[in-house]
Amino acid sequence: MSSFCSDNSNRFADPICNRALYETPRRERMPCLLLHGDSNIGKIKITAKFRRAHPSEFDERTGVERCPVVSVQMPPTPDQHRFYSGLLFELGAPHNPAAGLATLERLARDILRRMSPQMLIVDEVHHLLAGTYREQRASLNLRKYLPNDLQISMVLVGTRDAVLALQTDSQMISRYRPFEIPRWRESENLRRLMAAFEKVLPLRKPSNLSRREIVQVVLEISGGLTGAISTILNDAAELAIRNGDECIDIAHLERVARAHV
Repeated sequence: MSSFCSDNSNRFADPICNRALYETPRRERMPCLLLHGDSNIGKIKITAKFRRAHPSEFDERTGVERCPVVSVQMPPTPDQHRFYSGLLFELGAPHNPAAGLATLERLARDILRRMSPQMLIVDEVHHLLAGTYREQRASLNLRKYLPNDLQISMVLVGTRDAVLALQTDSQMISRYRPFEIPRWRESENLRRLMAAFEKVLPLRKPSNLSRREIVQVVLEISGGLTGAISTILNDAAELAIRNGDECIDIAHLERVARAHV
């Protein structure tokens, strides 16, 4: 499957993939996105940054909080009742979790219409595969229905298993454009990321983390995963502080690598 993101260059920028969706005028068939990649690759950071860029605002005229981007996590199994209950919780809406599915669905749709979001983000969508065939079909139908009903764009976020889950439905494939977040590889963008990490690490001496030899070691240890890179550099910084070096070198990284084996 081809993706329309071949590098990590815009990984932590305002995601161009989401901006196009966010600015799409309301219409009957809204564009949607499947954001997928390996676990610990940085998907949560991307969606969190996008949400921070579009904060909620209280409309004093209507007395309703305007929430441009709504985010919810899919339950461990594709259970529609738990999905709507979780969505209402994220919206801050008082509700009875024991109420019937129809009641929770009606309440969630009503609140979303009043809050008028531009985008709904559903994380952990690969949990679809944890359900029975019938549950999977119902959950997929829900993700086709909501964008049409509310006229909002929907972004599904998950691992590569999410792609498999959507491939079982031809309509989902045509509706949700795939955006793969690749692992980091040696590049100028990665060197900029390493330099950005160095600026926030509490070390008294420069480490020059953007050096090629440092970058190559970090890539080898982390496997190109953003979360792993962050953990490795933080652990190496702690080690450098404890032993009084106050800067990170290859020896610190190798020691951290042995500790993670």
